[in-house]
Amino acid sequence: MEKKNNDIKSMRETINQLQNRVNELEDLIEQTALPIIPSIVPNTLLIPFTGVLSSERFQMIIPKVLNYASCTTTDAVILDFTAISIKNVDNLQSLGKYLKDLLTALNLMGIEVHLVGLSPQLSQVMVKSGLSVVKEVNAFSTFKSALEFLLEKKGLALVKINSDI
Repeated sequence: MEKKNNDIKSMRETINQLQNRVNELEDLIEQTALPIIPSIVPNTLLIPFTGVLSSERFQMIIPKVLNYASCTTTDAVILDFTAISIKNVDNLQSLGKYLKDLLTALNLMGIEVHLVGLSPQLSQVMVKSGLSVVKEVNAFSTFKSALEFLLEKKGLALVKINSDI
């Protein structure tokens, strides 16, 4: 009887450990999920960042972005940080390093990079930290302004079609 109780207790502990591990892995999947969205501007991708930006996450994000861009006719990428605040960044120096790595790799592939939606606090901290990446990119306050810039650069325009026809 005592052995049976010990076996049941051991199985419950194992189940709890497994459930905790499943929860950790689900959190990791949620954190590493990164949508890559084709834009209305031809050959342009939108990559909206959400969640916590950590070294581990960037190590998973960078290959995903580079592989996707290499398999398409991408010539511009918009990295959208609208959903990121200073509290979502594990380590600012790491963010700068990995962001610079991503920007450099995309540039070497012939892809121009634009940053969107940096919060005032995150912008201020990035400037004060002396990250060289700050001087190397085009930045826009909104996704709309980045799209307008790219449309103009590519000689394109959105035209309202008269629906009275």
